[in-house]
Amino acid sequence: MASNGKRMKSAYESFDSMALHNVADAVKVILDNKKTKFDETVEIALNLGVDPKHADQMVRGVVSLPNGTGKNVRVAVFAKSEKADEATAAGADLVGAEDLAEKIEKGEVDFDRCIATPDMMAIVGRLGKVLGPKGLMPNPKLGTVTPNVGEAVKKAKGGEIEFRVEKTGIVHAGIGKTSFSPDALVENVNAFVGAIIKARPTGAKGAYMKRASLSSTMGPGVKMDVAQLLG
Repeated sequence: MASNGKRMKSAYESFDSMALHNVADAVKVILDNKKTKFDETVEIALNLGVDPKHADQMVRGVVSLPNGTGKNVRVAVFAKSEKADEATAAGADLVGAEDLAEKIEKGEVDFDRCIATPDMMAIVGRLGKVLGPKGLMPNPKLGTVTPNVGEAVKKAKGGEIEFRVEKTGIVHAGIGKTSFSPDALVENVNAFVGAIIKARPTGAKGAYMKRASLSSTMGPGVKMDVAQLLG
């Protein structure tokens, strides 16, 4: 713990932690302060001027990061017959119907995304209490309830991520790894921010994006210039 404290203190002393940085500079700070042996996740956090308790202020959607997430995304698919074969061919990790539902009901939720064909929603619907709190419930608005399961699996595996604002008005996501190049991280940050801007709800009043920061798993938090992000 002591070494972790010294490392973090040293990291914060290496830059002006009160200053607002542009994306490129924030990424540089993150990468310059990578001290661990494992490939850390780089995460973005945005504080939005919304109250998600109101339906017209909910911010939710999907975005395809141009350089992927660097994470091996496990995908579960509810499908039968040729659609099940299509999902398997596309690289789905788990494919099934009633059998898959039974595993999930037992608490076996070892996947990151869940996709279903429309005809499977009668089965998936009863899993709401398990999948809902984990943010894994298939949703047609997010493209996870679709007859095109092969395409959906490929997108999930290729860097498409879901986002949803929390009760506190914060939306965050992993947008890459510290092994990524600076340019790749900058592109992913800009893609994510662009999706959040596009998802601005009708009920949002005043300043939509209030604060923004970038951090890594074991690194410092770096404040970003919101005006530049919106620029």
